[in-house]
Amino acid sequence: MSRGLRAPTASVASCHGDQWQPVPTGGRVIALVGSPNVGKSTLFNALTGARRSVGNWPGTTVEVGRGPWAVPGAGTVALVDLPGAYSLDPISPDEALTRALLVEVPPEERPDLVVVVVSAADLGRSLYLVSQVREYGLPFVVALTMIDVARRRGLVLDVDTLSRRLGAPVAELAPRRRGGADALAGAVSQALDADRARAVTAVLGEVPPTDPEDDLVAAERRFAWVSAVVSASVRRDPGGRAAISDRIDRVVTSPVIGPLLFLGVMWLVFQLTTTVAAPVQQGLGDLVSGPVTDAVTTLLRWCGAGSGWLRGLLVDGLVNGVGMVLTFVPLMAIMFALLALLEDSGYLARAAVVTDRLMRTVGLPGRAFLPLIVGFGCNVPAISATRVLPDARHRLMTALLVPFTSCSARLTVYVLVASTFFGSSAGDVVFLMYVVSVLLVVLGGLLLRSTLLRAFGDEPLVLDLPRYQAPVPRLLLVATWTRLAAFLRTAGGVIVLTVTAVWLLSAVPVSSVSGSFAHVPVRDSAFGAAASLAAPVFDPAGFGDWHAAGALLVGGVAKEAVVSSWAQTYAAQEPGDLHDPGALGTALRSDFARSSGGHSGPAALAFLVFLLAYTPCLATITAQLREIGLRWTLVGMAGQLGVAWVLAVLVFQVGRWLA
Repeated sequence: MSRGLRAPTASVASCHGDQWQPVPTGGRVIALVGSPNVGKSTLFNALTGARRSVGNWPGTTVEVGRGPWAVPGAGTVALVDLPGAYSLDPISPDEALTRALLVEVPPEERPDLVVVVVSAADLGRSLYLVSQVREYGLPFVVALTMIDVARRRGLVLDVDTLSRRLGAPVAELAPRRRGGADALAGAVSQALDADRARAVTAVLGEVPPTDPEDDLVAAERRFAWVSAVVSASVRRDPGGRAAISDRIDRVVTSPVIGPLLFLGVMWLVFQLTTTVAAPVQQGLGDLVSGPVTDAVTTLLRWCGAGSGWLRGLLVDGLVNGVGMVLTFVPLMAIMFALLALLEDSGYLARAAVVTDRLMRTVGLPGRAFLPLIVGFGCNVPAISATRVLPDARHRLMTALLVPFTSCSARLTVYVLVASTFFGSSAGDVVFLMYVVSVLLVVLGGLLLRSTLLRAFGDEPLVLDLPRYQAPVPRLLLVATWTRLAAFLRTAGGVIVLTVTAVWLLSAVPVSSVSGSFAHVPVRDSAFGAAASLAAPVFDPAGFGDWHAAGALLVGGVAKEAVVSSWAQTYAAQEPGDLHDPGALGTALRSDFARSSGGHSGPAALAFLVFLLAYTPCLATITAQLREIGLRWTLVGMAGQLGVAWVLAVLVFQVGRWLA
C-alpha cells in the first residue's frame, strides 16, 4: 500500500497553500500522529515553519506532510505529519494510510520515533491510539496539547504519573502560542538515543491479534488500560467552566436557533466583505488604471513600442487582466480573515453539526459535510478530502457534489457582477449565491440518491467539537496570509497564462479582411469568433453576448479568469476608456441590457447562477479524474453543464416575467 516513510516522496502544494521545504534524505524520520482536532498539524507548522492547512474536523489534512525539524542534540530530522486517526484499526482511507506507514511497511522503512499528539482536554479518547502504538512496539513520546482548555474544564493532570503509566516521556505543549517546543525537542532527542527495542508483552502481554474475536478482546483490554491511566493521572477541579460551553452549545446547535444563527453569521460575513473592501478596491482600481498603466505606456514609448503589438499585450492584456484581479485582493483577505476567525474560535465545527442535520434529512451521508465545507474554500482539496469517507459510494457521491460548492475563486466574479447590477444590495446577492450553492448540493444529493446511486444508508456525523477559545491574532494572520498567498500563486500563474492566450487569440484575425495580427477588432478575432459561436446558446438565459460567452469559456480554465477576460477584451475593444472597474461596469450594464431586452437584472442573476453551477476549473476536473475516474468525471461535467443552463434559463425567464 505504501513505500514507507523513508522512501522519497513528492510534495505537492494544494489550494490551501501547503509550503514544502527540503528535508534530509537517508536521515532520521519522526512520525507525527494523533486523532483529529488535537493540534497535530498546528504543531507540525510550528516545528517545521510550514503552512499546512489545519481545521476543526477530520479530513482537513488527508495528505502526508513532510518537513525538516532541527532537534538540538539530534540534528535535522524529517518530520512527517500523518493523516489524523482515532485508532490503527482503519475505517477510512486516511486512517488506512496512517496504519500502513506505521506498521505495514518493512521494519527498515518505519519511523525512528513516533510523536503521539494527545489532547489533555480529551485524554481518554486520545490514549486509545497511544495504547496501539505501544502495542506494536513503536518507540514514541507524547506531546500533550490543550493544557489550557483542560484547565478551563476543571481537569488537573499529573504529568509525571502520566509519563510513568505510559512508559514514555510526556512534553506539555501550547502549539497555538509556540510554547513547549524545547521540551518536546529534548524528549525526542533522548528517545532517539535510547534503545529502540521494546517488548510488546510489556503492554498487553500478547502479539496484536488478527482474529475478529481477538480484536474485540484486545479492544476491551485497551479501553480498560486507558481508563486506569486516566483515573491515575487526572483529577477534576469542581471550579471548571465546562458547563458554560455546554450551555452555549445547546443554543448554537439547536434544531431551530442553530440554522438561523448560522445563516445570520454567514450573511454578516458577506456584508462585511463587500462593504469594507469596496473603498480599498476602488483605490487599487484607480492605481491600476492611472499610474501603473501610464508607467507601462511611458516605458514602452521610451523603448519605441508605444503603439505596437507589445503594447497591446502588456497594457490591454496583462495590466488590465491581472490588474483587475488584484483589485479583489482586499476582498479575499477580509473573507479569509473572517472565516479563520470563525474556525479558530470553534464555531465552524458547530456549523457543521447544524448543517449536517439538514443534509441527513434529505439523504446525504453525514460525514460528507466535512469535504463539502472545505469546498467553499477550494474544490480541489475538498475532492481529496472525500477520502475520509469509509464507503466508496459515499466518496463518489460527494466528489460529484463538491463542484456545486461555491469556491473562493467565484467570489471575485460575484462581487463584480453584484456591485455592477445591484449596487448597495451586492452583499445580499453574494449571500444568495451561497444559499443557492447549498441548495444545489442538497437537491443534487437527492437526485443522485434516487437515480445513479440508489440504496444509500444514512451515516451519522461523528465529530469532536473543539472547545470555544479566543482566537490568537498571530494564527489568524498566518491563516489569512497562507490562504491569500495560495490564491495569488494559483490565480497568478493561471491568469497570466490565460490572459496571454486570450490576447493571442484576440490578436489573430479570422480572415484577411478582418485586419492584421494585433490590429483587429476583438469580435473579428479568433477569440471573438469562438465566443460569438457559443453566444446563442445563452440567448434564452438573457446573456447571449459574445463578451459573456467568451468569459465563461475562459472561466472553464479558472473562475477568477472571468474578470480578467472581461477587463482584457473590453479594454482592447475601446483602449483608454475601460482601464478601471467603474468603466468596466458601465460596459457590462450596456451589453447585458442589450442581450436581455432591457432585463439586465434577471440576466445578471442568471449569469451568476450559471457561473456557480457549471464546471469549476481544470484543477477540479483533474482532482476528480484522480479520485473517481474518467467515466464519473464526464458524468459530473455533463450534469453540471446541464443543471447550469437549465437554472440560468429559469432564473432569467421567471425574473423577466416578474419584472
